[in-house]
Formats: sequence, C-alpha cells, structure tokens
Amino acid sequence: MANTTKKEVKKEKKVAVKKPAVKKTTTTKKVVKKTVVKKPAVKKEEATIKAPKETKTSKSIFSGKYISAIGRRKTAIARVRLFSNGKNQVVVNGKEYRDYFQVESMQNKVREPIEKMKLVEKFDVSVVVKGGGVDSQAEAVRHGIARALIGFDETLKKRLRKEGLLTRDSRMKERKKPGLKRARKAPRWSKR
Repeated sequence: MANTTKKEVKKEKKVAVKKPAVKKTTTTKKVVKKTVVKKPAVKKEEATIKAPKETKTSKSIFSGKYISAIGRRKTAIARVRLFSNGKNQVVVNGKEYRDYFQVESMQNKVREPIEKMKLVEKFDVSVVVKGGGVDSQAEAVRHGIARALIGFDETLKKRLRKEGLLTRDSRMKERKKPGLKRARKAPRWSKR
C-alpha cells in the first residue's frame, strides 16, 4: 500500500462509493368509476324563459352593403353603419333613436348631418354606442354619421367641415390630482 499514489486512492474511493443500480418499479393506478346523477328534464316553457337575451351587437336589423365609421365625444364611442337605399330609419342600440334619445335637442343632434346634407330619404343608420352620458352619446353619434357620409361621398367633406360636424369635440373631464379634491379644487385652508 505504500507504493500507491494519490490518484489510485481516489479511484478506489470512487469505486467503493458507487452504489448498485436501483431497479425502477412501475406503479399501477387504480381507476375509480364515477357515478353520474341524471338531472330531471327541464320543461320547454321554462327553457324559453331562461334563454339569454340577444346582445345589442349581435345582429343588425338592416342588411346589405354599408359604410362604417366611429364617432367620439368625451368617453362615449359610437360605431355607426350607414346603409344605402334605406327608408330613413335610425336605430341606436337596438331601439328607434326617438326612444333612445328622448329629449328633442338630442334627436336633432343625431339627425343633423343627414338633414344638412339633404340626404334624408337615402339612408338607414344603425348605431352601437357605449360609454359617457346620454348627451355625449348623441354627439358621438352625430360625429360618426358625419364621418360615414364622407365614406359615401368625398365631396361632402368640405360642407361637413364648414358646418363643424367633422371636428371631434375633445373636451373631457380633467383628471384628479393628489392632495386636491378634484382636478383643481383644493381643500379649504385653515391656519391651525
């Protein structure tokens, strides 16, 4: 043993440390059968009552080719579709526009672009509008209809611009700042 070198000693230790190979055993999984409980059949009358209502955007009542545009005002966004060869109908979120916008001034805002361009009997209008208040929604619809009319006839752009119907009214509520009650209103100052 005196003649053995360090390398040989290390090899002997490695050989001694090696463990015999372990046999891998496979485990079998037990299959558990689940019992299915049948629910009683639902009557057809109850099923029709519980059926979900159609969404506003699911289907348009108009068909055929259309020109689409988006109008905005504050946080209101209106998706407008202008159908040519129409019967002078305006539908907003699945309702007649007079039912949706019940104030006459808002109804006039919706009809303004078509009436000013003298195209009253030419189009059907379908609108899906979201966000904002009712008045800003009416202005968003007006903006969207004006933009869709440009897609119909490019020569109307100058007249619409002159009437101020293409300008997007970008006035929005200013954000609240930290330390203030609103955007600019500060809490009342007191000395002590």
